[in-house]
Amino acid sequence: MGRKSIKEDKNIYFKSRENAGMTRETAAEKLQFISADRIERIENERSVPHPDEVLAMADAYKNPSLCNYYCSHECPIGQEYVPEVTAKDLSQITLEMLATLNTLSEEKNRLVEIVVDGKITDDEITDFLRIQENLSKMSLAIDSLKLWVDNAIASGSLDHNLLLQGQ
Repeated sequence: MGRKSIKEDKNIYFKSRENAGMTRETAAEKLQFISADRIERIENERSVPHPDEVLAMADAYKNPSLCNYYCSHECPIGQEYVPEVTAKDLSQITLEMLATLNTLSEEKNRLVEIVVDGKITDDEITDFLRIQENLSKMSLAIDSLKLWVDNAIASGSLDHNLLLQGQ
């Protein structure tokens, strides 16, 4: 087995592989279509990974957050439209969702007043932007919950088959 790197400024791909307990060679064997040299170039930021490589690494390293990282930091479209989602505890996610739901519940009637005529007037814009910000918070909380579920499945603490049965 290879030595553990003492490099200090490891990127997320490097850390994920090491956290999975893999050398570049064992990762390349598991990933099959990504060579150890290619992994080294990605980890040392001499090459940007392709989306299919990130998907494979996320699966092999049991780190679904690699996909969100790639989309929010490296993909030109994702950098514009995909917010970074950080892993949080389920209780924190739930509390954030409930707090935002409470706020949105209070703002629901104002949103209806604003949009009923199909336009947003100058005197409505401030309220509309506040409501839009709270909707963005809810969207981020939902994405955090999805990431929590993906991480729980990857770690084996949540049974994916049981989730599918519940649908």
